[in-house]
Amino acid sequence: MDIQVAVLCDAATDHKGKLNLLGTFNSVYTRELPANYPQCSIVLRVVFKRVEEGSHKLRINFVDEDGKFVMPSIELPFEVNVPGEDSFLYRNFILNIQRLKFEKFGQHAVDIAIDGRQEASIPLEVKQLPGQKPDDATENDDES
Repeated sequence: MDIQVAVLCDAATDHKGKLNLLGTFNSVYTRELPANYPQCSIVLRVVFKRVEEGSHKLRINFVDEDGKFVMPSIELPFEVNVPGEDSFLYRNFILNIQRLKFEKFGQHAVDIAIDGRQEASIPLEVKQLPGQKPDDATENDDES
């Protein structure tokens, strides 16, 4: 098995095996915590060989830098059946997430395991936007 794509993005679709991604990202910016990210997708494109046919289990853990879960783990059982005379099969996985809540700034990761073995990790950094000083809005550059 080979994970060919593992990303966070704003949205994704799978149309007859064609994977379409919109707005991949690796940082989230916010002024305050907790921060709620309205919607995003975790997307994987995995290729399986004929010898890997059978039942499998995908597990996704979204964690902060201390290993604390950002959201509950996702476990997804799936089957691999390579058609006809093909020697491999591509599988697209799209997990849509609503109202993702971040409690702290810093490094985060989406850890991906298949059949209990870590296969990939998608890094994400939650960054603080600098605050705006009250005088910034009225400051005049022409003053002497």
